Amino acid sequence: MKIALVCDWLVTLGGAEKVVKEILTCFPDADVFSVVDFIADDKRDFLHGKKTKTTFIQKLPFAKKKYRAYLPLMPLAIEQFDLSSYDIVISSSHAVAKGVITGPDQLHISYVHSPMRYAWDLQHQYLRETGLDKKSRGWLARYFLHKLRQWDFRSAAGVDHFIANSNYIARRIEKTYRREAEVIHPPVDIAKFTPRKDKEDFYLTASRLVPYKKIDLIVESFKDMPDKRLIVIGDGPEMAKVKSKAGSNVTLLGYQPDEVMIDHLQRANAFIFAAEEDFGILPLEAQACGTPVIAYGKGGALETVRGATAEKLNSEDSDPKLLSFFRSTPKTGVFFPEQSVKAIQRAIETFEAHRSLFTVENCVNHAKQFAPENFRQKLKLFIASKMQ
Repeated sequence: MKIALVCDWLVTLGGAEKVVKEILTCFPDADVFSVVDFIADDKRDFLHGKKTKTTFIQKLPFAKKKYRAYLPLMPLAIEQFDLSSYDIVISSSHAVAKGVITGPDQLHISYVHSPMRYAWDLQHQYLRETGLDKKSRGWLARYFLHKLRQWDFRSAAGVDHFIANSNYIARRIEKTYRREAEVIHPPVDIAKFTPRKDKEDFYLTASRLVPYKKIDLIVESFKDMPDKRLIVIGDGPEMAKVKSKAGSNVTLLGYQPDEVMIDHLQRANAFIFAAEEDFGILPLEAQACGTPVIAYGKGGALETVRGATAEKLNSEDSDPKLLSFFRSTPKTGVFFPEQSVKAIQRAIETFEAHRSLFTVENCVNHAKQFAPENFRQKLKLFIASKMQ
C-alpha cells in the first residue's frame, strides 16, 4: 500500500510535528508532503530522514519568515499535489492539509488538530489581535476569511474519516463540518521526563507569549499574593505587557532550552495553565514530571488534567463522606471556572489547602495514558478498520 502524509507547514518543532513523527513511525515508507518545509537540517530526525515534497509557496519571496502571509494562496497550493498514485492519504491538519484532492478509490483520513480557528469561531478575536478589524483592510480580511470558510467546508467533503486530537476538537469538527470524528489524543514523550517528589516553593507557567495564552493574567494574579513565587518561561509579542504586570515575586526567564524547561517542570509546586487550548501538551509534560496542574477548566485541559473545581473541593470540606469519595479518585489538579485574576487566585489557594490530594504517582500514572505507543496502536487499529 502506498501512503502519503500531508502536512500544513513544517517550520518549527511543535505538537503537530510530534504527531507527524509518530505517524511516520507507524508507516515508515510514507511519502511526506507540505505547503512549505523550512526545518533545519539538524532538527529533521522526526521526519525519519525523508525529503519533503513542497508547493510553489516554498519558493516565493520571504516565504521562510512570512509563510503565513501566503495563507490566501494555500488552498490553491495544497490542491496541486498529485496524490493519484497513493492508496491511503493521511493529512495532519490545522489549516489546509485536509484539502488535498483524492479519488473515490483512495482512503483519506484526516487527523485534525483543530479546524481553522481564525476562520471560524475565533475570527473576531483574531481580527482584533492582529489589528485587521478596522477600516478597509478589515473588510478585506473579513471577505477573505468568508471565502476561506467556504473552501474549508467544501474540502471537508473529500475526507473519508476524521480523527480529532481531543473530544473538544471532535465537537468543533461536528459544529464546523457536520461530521463525526474518532478521538485519538496526540502523543506525549513520557520517557523524556523523570518525576521528582521534592517540590520547591514556586509556581511555573510556560508558553509563547501571545494574547490567548493569558500569561499576563497569571502574572497579574501574583501581585496580590506577595508570599507566593511565580516563574515564567517563554517569549513572544506580549513580553512587554507581561513585564509591566510582574511584581518582585515574578521571575521572567524568557525562552529556555528543553533541559531548563524540564528542570523547572520537575521542581515546581504546580504548573499554571490559563489558555483555552485544543489539547495542550505542556500540562501533560508537567504531570509526567509528577507536577500537578492548576488550569482553566475549558477546552483540552478537561481531558489532559484529572481535576476538580475549587468550588467542589471547598464544598467537600464540610461533608466527610464526599471528601472520602473524592480522595479515593486520583486527581492531578484544580480547575478555575473563568479567565480572571480572582478565579486563578482562588484556585491556587484551594490547591494549597488540598495539596496532599495531588500526588506524584497520580500525576505520572495519568500522563502515561498519553504515551506514544498508545497513540501508535490506536492509529494503526483505526486505519486498519477503515481499509476493510
